[in-house]
Amino acid sequence: MAKTKVLERKPLSFAEKTFLPQIVTGLKTTFGTMLQKGVTLQYPDERPTIPDNYRGVPTLVKDPNGREKCVSCQLCEFVCPPKAIRITPGAIDAEAEPERAHVEKAPQEFDINMLRCIYCGLCQEVCPEEAIFLQDIFSLSGYSREEMINNKQKLYELGGTLPDKHHKWDKKKSAELAGNAH
Repeated sequence: MAKTKVLERKPLSFAEKTFLPQIVTGLKTTFGTMLQKGVTLQYPDERPTIPDNYRGVPTLVKDPNGREKCVSCQLCEFVCPPKAIRITPGAIDAEAEPERAHVEKAPQEFDINMLRCIYCGLCQEVCPEEAIFLQDIFSLSGYSREEMINNKQKLYELGGTLPDKHHKWDKKKSAELAGNAH
């Protein structure tokens, strides 16, 4: 029969029993930060600096002429991981908008549930018409669930008209043309 060896533990010291080293370390951190000046901003008077690649609230934008850019392709709805986007496509009245006669459909309803949105930016990346744009708004709030579901009208109010400074497809096209020129 094999004998089992029982390991004996050494007795704890007074400092180990009372957690004295950990308490001293915590107090050292507390007193060290207590003497430093705070970095509090007086919001909304002082706004924090927002990085260029910040992904904020997704909004719908119009072209510089004030027309809808969304063609209801529903790519944003399909790619959204938490399924926060819901689009109901509708037909375009070619007689009312002759300049958009080439577009098959436009969104009849376009809702983004901000309680589900994870601000990943995939909706902006897949939009072929650049109709969805992530604004640098970070203080969106509401008192009820209904207020946090942005419909088409509210999305256009938040987004407005996008200036001509953002053209992701033009950069890709110019890179392709530069590659083909050689």
